[in-house]
Amino acid sequence: MRTPHALLATAVALAASAVVPVPATAAQAAAPTPGAYYVQSAVTGLNAADASGAVEQHNPKGNEDRQQWTLRANGSAYVLENTDAPGSCLGRSGAQARTVPCAGADAPWEITPTGTDQYTLKAPGTDRHLTVAAKPSGANYPAPLAVGGAGALAAWYLTPVTSPTRPMPPASERTLDQVTFLTSHNAYANGVDGGFAPPFVNLFPNQSRGINQQLADGVRGFMLDIHQTPDGAILCHNSCTLVSRPVALWVDLQRIVDFLKANPDQIATVFLEDYVDPAVLRSELARVGGLSDVLYRPDRTGVRQNGWPRVADLIAADDRLLIFTDHSRAADQSAGLTRDSFGVMYQSEWTVENYWSMGSGVGASDWSCYSRWYGADTNIPLTRTEGAFRPLFVMNHFRDTPMSGTAGTDNSKLTDRARRFCEPAARKKPTFLAVDRYDLGNPKAAVDTLNTYVYP
Repeated sequence: MRTPHALLATAVALAASAVVPVPATAAQAAAPTPGAYYVQSAVTGLNAADASGAVEQHNPKGNEDRQQWTLRANGSAYVLENTDAPGSCLGRSGAQARTVPCAGADAPWEITPTGTDQYTLKAPGTDRHLTVAAKPSGANYPAPLAVGGAGALAAWYLTPVTSPTRPMPPASERTLDQVTFLTSHNAYANGVDGGFAPPFVNLFPNQSRGINQQLADGVRGFMLDIHQTPDGAILCHNSCTLVSRPVALWVDLQRIVDFLKANPDQIATVFLEDYVDPAVLRSELARVGGLSDVLYRPDRTGVRQNGWPRVADLIAADDRLLIFTDHSRAADQSAGLTRDSFGVMYQSEWTVENYWSMGSGVGASDWSCYSRWYGADTNIPLTRTEGAFRPLFVMNHFRDTPMSGTAGTDNSKLTDRARRFCEPAARKKPTFLAVDRYDLGNPKAAVDTLNTYVYP
C-alpha cells in the first residue's frame, strides 16, 4: 500500500510588487483567514484540483492530487495559490477555470459569504463566478470547472487543510454525532458464528471473531448483509447458495440486544446491506426478544429539526440501538410497506458514507474520500447538512478482498486517513470507523484519538 506523503508546506507569498493590486473593501473582512484550504463544491462535495493547467473537480484526496490552495489577500480580493506549484493560482481563461500566474489579472477573486460557511468566488468587477458546470441528463457533473453565472453550482466551501478541532465535551454533554464508534465491516463474515459464503469465498473472512467477542472487544457498529431464503433473512455474502451453517439475522441481533441489556450504558448500531422484502425483515425483527425496548427512532424525536441528542439522554431513555438499511425507500413505497414504519431507518436519509473500496486486497491503494452516493442517479455529498441536522458519517476503510497482512497495515494508518483525508472531505468527524479485521493494526487506538476532540 502506498503511504500518503506528508503535508506539503504552505507556499511562500509572492512579493507585493508582483501582485496586481485591487482596492480594499469591507467584503475582505468576511472572507476566511488566509491559510491552506480545499476549494470544495457545496453541491458535489468534490475538490478543485490543478489538472495540468485545467482546474477540475476531483475526489478529495488530501495532498496527493494538487488540491490544496493557499489563500492570501490581494487588496480587496484574494488569490488561491496551489501549494504544489508556487506562483500558479486558481484563476480563469474565458469560460474555463484554469491555473494562471498569481501576478496576472485573471488570478484574483472576490470572495463573498453566501450562507453557513459557504462562499462565492467572483472575478472582480464582473458577474462571472467559479462554478461547477451544469449536469447533463443522466450523467455526473463534468469534471472541468467553469466560470459563469451565480446560483447553487457557484457555492463553495473553503475547507481548512488542517481540520479545526476543539476538545470533546464531558460525557454528560456530548451528542451522538460527536462520538466515534469502532465498526466491523461484514461483522457476520467471521467463520466463528457460522458459515457466510460459498467454499472458496469463505477463505477470506472479514473478521476473525464472533459477534459476542466483537461486542466484548468494544465494537459498537456492525455491518451485516442479509439475503432472503425460505427461512427468512439470512446473513451471507452475495448469496446464501452453497453456504453451510449460515446465521439468521435475528440471531445476531439477539446477541446485540442481550449485550445492551447487560450493559445499560452502551449504544450499538447495525447497518444492513439489505436484499429482503420489507415484510420478511419485519418478521425477522419480531423474533428478537427485547428489541423494541432499546430500538432508537430518530424519525420520532425531532432530530432533523434539533440535531442529534446527547448520548447521556439516549442512555437514560434506553434508546440504544439504531438499525439502518441501504434499501430504497421508493422501492418500499411501491411494495406498500416502508421499513421505517417498523423502526429501520433508511441510511441515505440519516448518514453520509464514503465509497467503500480502497482498492484490491494487495497493491496500490486509493485513499481518496468521496461519497458512496455520488453518480448519475444520485448526489449526496459527504458535506451534506440540513440546518441543525448533521448526518452521521460512516467512514469505510477496507479493501475489495480482506487479507490479514494488508488489513493490519491499513488499520495502523486509520487515524492518518481519517484526519487528513476524510475529515476535510466530509467537513465532519467520522461517527463510525468501519474496518476489516479490527483485531489487527489497533484501529481502537484511532477511535480513542478521534474521541478526544470534535470537529466544530
